[in-house]
Amino acid sequence: MRSTTLDPAPPPAAYVAASGGIFRDCSVHDFDIIRWVTGREVTEVYAAGGNRGADYIREAGDADTTGAVLTLDDGTLAVVSNSRHNGRGHDVRMELHGFADSIAVGLEDKLPLRSVEPGTTFPAGTPHDFFMDRFTDAYRAELTAFTEVVAGYRPSPCTIAEALEAGWIAEACTLSLREHRPVTVEEVRQA
Repeated sequence: MRSTTLDPAPPPAAYVAASGGIFRDCSVHDFDIIRWVTGREVTEVYAAGGNRGADYIREAGDADTTGAVLTLDDGTLAVVSNSRHNGRGHDVRMELHGFADSIAVGLEDKLPLRSVEPGTTFPAGTPHDFFMDRFTDAYRAELTAFTEVVAGYRPSPCTIAEALEAGWIAEACTLSLREHRPVTVEEVRQA
């Protein structure tokens, strides 16, 4: 399994300084969806990162490009890659590889990749350049659900417990990056 989120350009320095870091403000969405898609819990992470772009990201103690290997409770491995610099546009996708099939979400004509294989025309569309444009329908559905929850018409489909689990994974990745070692989610829960 592989989950990728790449932004076309980094956010402003003030945002980065207050964001809590790339794992908490960007990768957390990948962590959440990996748990939702697999129905499994993350038990251990190993994260690495670097800074190849804006100096203010490094100065804030953050990385602009990261990779994390997550071990799920059944031994499945998931790889999460994130970057605040993708010159071709906004990219969010997931690949799932199994014994019976391999599938991908996010491989469509606006995928911000360029093939260098002769004769290949995929993807053919203009790449996404902003996440709000990419996820307009999802945000509308999310706001509709939010107003229905606030109005008391339905329970929240996104529980605090689910958000907290993704947050623990982000904390484990942040610690792993800082200390250059594998970190269990249980370790950060108990800290």
